[in-house]
Amino acid sequence: MESKLTKNPSLLAWLDEKVELLKPSEIVWIDGSKEQIDALKAEAVETGEMIKLNEELLPDCYLHRTAENDVARVEARTLICTTKEEDAGPTNHWMDPTECHKMLDEIAAGSYQGRTMYIIPYSMGPVGSPLAKIGIEVTDSIYVVLNMNIMTRVGKKVLDVLGDSDDWVRGLHCKCNVDPENRWIVQFPEENSIVSVNSAYGGNVLLGKKCFALRIASYLGKNEGWQAEHMLILGLQKPDGEIKYICAAFPSACGKTNLAMLIPPEGYQKKGYKVWCVGDDISWIRKGKDGRLYAINPENGFFGVAPGTNMKSNPNALKSTMQGTIFTNVCHNLDNNTVWWEGLDKNPPTNAIDWKGNPWNGAESEEKGAHPNSRFTAPAVNCPCISDQFENPDGVPISAFVFGGRREKLTPLVYQSKDWNHGVFVGSIMGSETTAAATGAVGVVRRDPMAMLPFCGYNMGDYWKHWIEIGKTLDPDKAPKIFNVNWFRKDDEGNFLWPGFGDNLRVLDWIIDRCDGKVDAQETAIGYLPYAKDINLEGLDMTEEELDKILDVDKAAWEEELAGVEELYAKFGDKLPQELADELAEVKAALKD
Repeated sequence: MESKLTKNPSLLAWLDEKVELLKPSEIVWIDGSKEQIDALKAEAVETGEMIKLNEELLPDCYLHRTAENDVARVEARTLICTTKEEDAGPTNHWMDPTECHKMLDEIAAGSYQGRTMYIIPYSMGPVGSPLAKIGIEVTDSIYVVLNMNIMTRVGKKVLDVLGDSDDWVRGLHCKCNVDPENRWIVQFPEENSIVSVNSAYGGNVLLGKKCFALRIASYLGKNEGWQAEHMLILGLQKPDGEIKYICAAFPSACGKTNLAMLIPPEGYQKKGYKVWCVGDDISWIRKGKDGRLYAINPENGFFGVAPGTNMKSNPNALKSTMQGTIFTNVCHNLDNNTVWWEGLDKNPPTNAIDWKGNPWNGAESEEKGAHPNSRFTAPAVNCPCISDQFENPDGVPISAFVFGGRREKLTPLVYQSKDWNHGVFVGSIMGSETTAAATGAVGVVRRDPMAMLPFCGYNMGDYWKHWIEIGKTLDPDKAPKIFNVNWFRKDDEGNFLWPGFGDNLRVLDWIIDRCDGKVDAQETAIGYLPYAKDINLEGLDMTEEELDKILDVDKAAWEEELAGVEELYAKFGDKLPQELADELAEVKAALKD
């Protein structure tokens, strides 16, 4: 038998069951040592699972291709299995846990024959942090081991912290035959467990990511009095050196990673403004001893979308990928053994291999060289603006929560909620208009409350209730203020009215000034709006009058919007918190006044 790294009875008993079910030919414990990881990389290159890239240009970087049928998360095949269906709620796919286990065991049985079982002990959050949680992922994929080694903190040190505790998340991944008809990504919140079968793509198989860090953790948070949120964490440093931290939630394609790693406009940089990245995707938030909310990023790396990432859109993200990174489903430039993707630069390689493994000439081909959802898995430590608080076991104190989406006409550039419950309402009505990238019609509002719709591990009505309950435990003077932003307002010709990117700092600056009580705001039906004079336009080709156009509240448009909100709320029946029904009624009444 393999040499075990722990004597934890609950863990060893669980592993015995899995060995019996899966029938692996070999068992390897991942101890996190450089020697072991390097040996696995060499093995993956030898078998062709990964391609070693140019060591001088991209040191310790590798390219991997997934099956063509396995390139993204599969929401329709993502299940929340709770004893009672109503606990999963109307926005999740549910199945009876007993039936589901039977189905999954039949699919997984014997699937490790001729394969190696890798046992990955990992910590979400700094190892030993009071805010961290421990998981074990069993997988038959070296690719998963190597990605988890970047995305989480892996190895023997995690098992030493776990000791004999039973407080760990059970994760089983089986590649099987990568068959889309039998592909399932299943969370069992009541059992603290996750099973993924028939996928080998990142978001479905790196079980620490959305499966644990959001779906399971949101359920744990509800029961233990903390929050797991789909939020970036950034620190805004003002010229006086003080740093204030913001958590922000956006649906996909709304510039979340760009905001997390924002580079201030030149004028701001000269004054001494800086932005520090604590996290680009997920926040775990808990009340500290001083009564304020503190957040950690449970991850240790970035799992970013490659297409569109370039030196203009996000230089810090691109620089993060220059070493120790695994690229998935991007284009392979054979001339210099590096990688390329659409939007990287204007010089597509002519002698290349596309993401499907076929010869590709960027000067002639109609097909894309990289898959639109191609990815990089990069160590957070590579990021030029990574915060010095990244490993702080106690997290960083949060001054503001920011929600946002992509709305062409409706939502102002920024507004503040009137109080905590109104802020929960603002987060709950979040939506984004579909872009050409999404399937179906363009410009349709997709509701995505708190950007958690695909990731909430239980009934979203109960999730909103949990937000409201957290608010009750906070001293209003110490509670983060809650805001909504919209970088995507357009004029009638379809041109963006706000420059976005680094200039979004101008709005964050106002948000922090509001938190510090330094600027006034005007009360409207939907919340507090800035006065145009209080947003710094220095160095921008924009007048206060032009800014006023994206700081307006169109009452008729908002009345129409609230009809859509009523439709969303109706899905939750008596699980809708009364507080949110009251907030909705209040905004409707205010619009009529």
